Amino acid sequence: MRRREFVALIVGAPLAFAIDANAQTPARVRRIGVLMNGVAANETAQSYVQTFIQELNGSGWTEGQNLHIDWRWTAGEPALARTYAADLIGLGLDAILSASTTNLTALLRVNQTIPIVFVEVADPVAQGIVPSMEHPGGYLTGFTAFRVSMGGQWIELLKEVAPRVARVLLIFNPETSPQSRVFLKSIEAAASSFGVEIVPSAVQDAADIETSIESFARRPDGGLIIPTDTFTQMRRGLIVELAARYRLPAIYTAPDFVRNGGLIYYGFDFVEQFRQAALYVDRILRGAKAGDLPVQQPTKFALIINLRTANALGLQVSPTLLARASEVIE
Repeated sequence: MRRREFVALIVGAPLAFAIDANAQTPARVRRIGVLMNGVAANETAQSYVQTFIQELNGSGWTEGQNLHIDWRWTAGEPALARTYAADLIGLGLDAILSASTTNLTALLRVNQTIPIVFVEVADPVAQGIVPSMEHPGGYLTGFTAFRVSMGGQWIELLKEVAPRVARVLLIFNPETSPQSRVFLKSIEAAASSFGVEIVPSAVQDAADIETSIESFARRPDGGLIIPTDTFTQMRRGLIVELAARYRLPAIYTAPDFVRNGGLIYYGFDFVEQFRQAALYVDRILRGAKAGDLPVQQPTKFALIINLRTANALGLQVSPTLLARASEVIE
């Protein structure tokens, strides 16, 4: 069952500009690069791509006429991110759209001039990517993903669905998810108020994931939090399967986990980020400086609950929580 309602949190000012879709577009063909997470065959990722393209079309940009787009997909691999970042920088681009902290970090190593609009980057100020949200300066701007304070909300939701959880395993790859160190602080702070022990686990490959979860599950009353991380997202099938095998309630930060058997997703509306990013790219192509455009925080959040998985784990999801969900999988 799908529901249209989103849990709206007013955490940042809305985009304070309007786009005139009928404005005359410069005759010169502009060239932009896009460095994406994951793989092009992923249906969810393609919905982000189509939203981005449609919004550009609505602003007067048409690929093959006045716009050329160079796409690169990193499959969540840092080495590919570095390779494709260098490749894009050499193409003489007018602007770049970067998805994820991993991809943005790779671009920052090789780029000093091309305007970048980023998405899927958690708290860029806390990570030292920009000096401030209002005035990012330089050639960077974009749209933040998860707020650091959301760590506490993940704990709260997990305890609401699975009250017996007393220990939580936090899995992340430090190379692809440096932001997880920032989230860990807020998660640990919230966990103490719920009487929950946090067990962080840095992983580098699939074997590490399996070993970590298997070892953790030897003691009872465990649960999982999977922070935003391209590495774990590309291995979501393994993680969901292990969570089911060891009967561990889990909360995820990418919707594909839950649509493929995970228990709960709570995070921002990815589609909206790509729509807004297209508006920023349009402004930059028309002469705006990226550093003058404020970094925007998400205003639409989504809660997805897989009721089938909850039932399989013997968990009772309250009607109140179900009513809050933007999507319930039955």
